[in-house]
Amino acid sequence: MKDRNFLDSIMEFEQQLETLQQEFNEIKKYVAHMVEEHQSLQTENFHLRRRLEELTKEVETSENGEKKSYVDIGEGYDNLARLYHEGFHVCNVHFGSSRKGEDCLFCLSFFNKNA
Repeated sequence: MKDRNFLDSIMEFEQQLETLQQEFNEIKKYVAHMVEEHQSLQTENFHLRRRLEELTKEVETSENGEKKSYVDIGEGYDNLARLYHEGFHVCNVHFGSSRKGEDCLFCLSFFNKNA
């Protein structure tokens, strides 16, 4: 009879471990989603701050009466920069594919041409 109780305890423990493993996997997925969202928000925040600084400088120079030769590269360029920072290629060689965390010389040269 003791062996049967012991076996039941082991099986119950195994079931608890499986349940914990499932919960752990759900938590990992949630954390991964939150990290992606955080990265996306950081990138967006970075671009918005940069754009705000550019606009602030433009307003300051126009208030002084000086004409500033301000070149607005545009929303398309900002979108490509955002895509690049999110981990995608924007160069014509690998456009749209994942960079897997590595910098791409083709993409970087594209940004340097337009800067």
